[in-house]
Amino acid sequence: MKPFDYQRATTVPDAISRARETGAKFFAGGTNLLDLMKSGVEQPQVLVDVGGLGIDTITETRDGGIRLGSGATNSAVANHRLVRTRYPLLSQAILSGATTQIRNMATAGGNLMQRTRCPYFMNPGFAQCNKRIPGSGCGARDGFNREHAVFGTSSPCVAVHPSDMAVALAALDAVIHVCGPEGERAIAIGDFYVPPGAHPDRDTSVSPDELIVAVELPPSPFGPNSWYLKVRDRHSYAFALVSVAAAVHVEDGVIRSAAIALGGVASTPWRVPAAEAALIGRAPERQTFLAAAEAALAGASPLQHNGFKVPLAKNSVVRALSEAAARMS
Repeated sequence: MKPFDYQRATTVPDAISRARETGAKFFAGGTNLLDLMKSGVEQPQVLVDVGGLGIDTITETRDGGIRLGSGATNSAVANHRLVRTRYPLLSQAILSGATTQIRNMATAGGNLMQRTRCPYFMNPGFAQCNKRIPGSGCGARDGFNREHAVFGTSSPCVAVHPSDMAVALAALDAVIHVCGPEGERAIAIGDFYVPPGAHPDRDTSVSPDELIVAVELPPSPFGPNSWYLKVRDRHSYAFALVSVAAAVHVEDGVIRSAAIALGGVASTPWRVPAAEAALIGRAPERQTFLAAAEAALAGASPLQHNGFKVPLAKNSVVRALSEAAARMS
């Protein structure tokens, strides 16, 4: 690990001011950033500690949604009464990822900003990684790509997004509040993450001197009628090969609204409007869910070693929707 300067911010404006220094990174729980620093993937010149800014509260909004302070730990979010009762999908997603010890340290804001676990990115011994070294090439495209994306890739990058929490937030239409030198702005989660395109080194639409201060969830029509399914190589704290955040709202025996987001298959949390549309107005039964699964995987472009993800994802969509429908009150 290379030497770096550690600075402890006292307020949000102070943190933003400090982050304008060249090579500065915000630091909270550090569960991802410190690992990347140890391996040499990240080499910030300055760490700006934002752990004591008081942005860790979880409150109800006037319209019946909730606002999650970005400094709230993953454990605090997953176990909060309002989250468990109104947004169990989010709680399930968080609890499916990492150990209790990591969840006790990791923060909501940090979770959103975590980097891919693509081995070509995580190991500086691999010379080709456009996400780590722009212009160097993508080692995974013609290398071993079993865990890589089947949607949303570009010629320079086929890595997948790692967060479970972000997949649930995508299904729940979360809004990310960030604060920077020009003030605060709100970013719909669909606009928060950016596909690799020609600049795979950029994961989000947030500038280096902008700090995530909160995540807002609008009122949800789904409640308990939702399910987060995570399929992985081992049950104990592995990253998803495929995950599905599914939710349905049923009235008079037919589905009135639905949300489906996939993880482990794309460079961003992958919301699937066509699959949701295939559910509307139909009975919550297996044939309906099979049609949605086909729509969800339409257009997938598997690589040499990950073609299995397509049928796996289809089966996972059917199972997640079935579990969500079975929880109808």
